[in-house]
Amino acid sequence: MQKKVLLIDDERLARNELKKLLQDFPEIEVIGEAANADEGIEKIESLNPDLIFLDIQMPGKTGFDMLAQLNSAPDVIFTTAYDEYALKAFEVNALDYLMKPIEPNRLADAIQKLQLAEEKEIAASLGGINRGTLTEADQVFVKDGERCWFVKLGEVRLFESVGNYAKVFFGNNKPLILKSLNALEERLDEKVFFRANRKHIVNLRMIEKIEPYFNGGLLLDLHAGEKVEVSRRQAVKFKEMMSL
Repeated sequence: MQKKVLLIDDERLARNELKKLLQDFPEIEVIGEAANADEGIEKIESLNPDLIFLDIQMPGKTGFDMLAQLNSAPDVIFTTAYDEYALKAFEVNALDYLMKPIEPNRLADAIQKLQLAEEKEIAASLGGINRGTLTEADQVFVKDGERCWFVKLGEVRLFESVGNYAKVFFGNNKPLILKSLNALEERLDEKVFFRANRKHIVNLRMIEKIEPYFNGGLLLDLHAGEKVEVSRRQAVKFKEMMSL
């Protein structure tokens, strides 16, 4: 299946060189280019690429800053002059990092990773999903201070409201993002993510144990040890969904 690709790099020569290298891959179709982060956001929204080749260091906003502004990100392969030790400072689960100047064999490896990722995503997201809904196979970019992550939504076990922010629980991490729980609830797939109470949205696949709780509510034990109360009102809906 052909992949629509967008190149985002402030150096025109670097974009031209990469475009030339990509001609050897019939499964890749370059549909556009952008010279900075703002142009990149605009092109991502209008062209809806499957994959972006993204430079990290660009004038104005970095590639990481750009990703932090997207609601959901396509697959990303970074093209960068950063050395690999500097890259280790970023906890970003991108498909790959290509060091400039890009070597053809490393590019071939990255394209192969893309194909493997596609097979996994197809397996994870079968079924009809409303347009605009983020599925558990979608990845979101989370930036908290200097730390960055690419997270598949299926790996997030809990969202917790903290004022105008939401704390995102995945692995051993709990970064804050500038999103309200109501805004998140609108975008998340309700078959996977459930609004347990005013402060929490829980990933139904991460529940280990369900117990009765005060006033007709429920208490959910998650895989990583968090306990989340389901309010009495939401407990009725939860029981219907789970056929309890």
